[in-house]
Amino acid sequence: MAHGPTYRVKFRRRREGRTNYYRRRRLLVSRRPRLVVRKTNRRVIVQVVNAKIVGDFIDSSASSFELPAYGWKGGTCNLPAAYLTGLLAGLRAKANGIDNAILDIGLHPPVRGSKIYAALKGAVDAGLTIPHGEEVFPDQERLTGQHIVESFKHLSDEKDSHMFSKIGSKKTNITSIPKQFESVKAELEGLTKTQLKKPKKVKITVPKKTKKEREKLEEKPPRAKPRKPKPKKLIAKGRGKGKKRK
Repeated sequence: MAHGPTYRVKFRRRREGRTNYYRRRRLLVSRRPRLVVRKTNRRVIVQVVNAKIVGDFIDSSASSFELPAYGWKGGTCNLPAAYLTGLLAGLRAKANGIDNAILDIGLHPPVRGSKIYAALKGAVDAGLTIPHGEEVFPDQERLTGQHIVESFKHLSDEKDSHMFSKIGSKKTNITSIPKQFESVKAELEGLTKTQLKKPKKVKITVPKKTKKEREKLEEKPPRAKPRKPKPKKLIAKGRGKGKKRK
């Protein structure tokens, strides 16, 4: 809300809570490319961005949705997928002639051992020079997905657990995630510059909704009936609440 004629309206992305301009200014003062890491509930996105007066220009990018084209069968939003996505983005940046960058995590909290720093570890292993501390990286066991295998073995014995129910129905072998990680990493490191510049096209399949789910979406909730207004109390004018006349 405005408070007087001297009130200054904030930028749109600041009002939407999408950009911290004080942090962005510190990153732009370095005059170095930014390694932008973003994560959603379904994927991890890593981009190498150069800022110019006109706007930001993406020099190279990678998404975890591209990993199935290289043999990845696990989830696209876990620690191993974040590392492999950072590795792929770093290799593409090296192929485009970029050697150094600075990390841009946006509004994500800087939690040690998180997916953000797993993607940073992948970009550093690809050969990019990025200022960092070794203590923020996840352990090697977590990078390879060993913690996913251990949790699967622990929860598969419990009958009431529904954590791996959807993955189990697809007959995905979760215990082979560390082997998949090593094979996909070796394949990414063996790609040539021409293969890196022309990424593989991946068809993203969206699960179809069942008949019951479609019927629920088509059903409209019943409209709320408006309440009848209560009758107002009539008060005699002029007399008020004084004593009655004899």
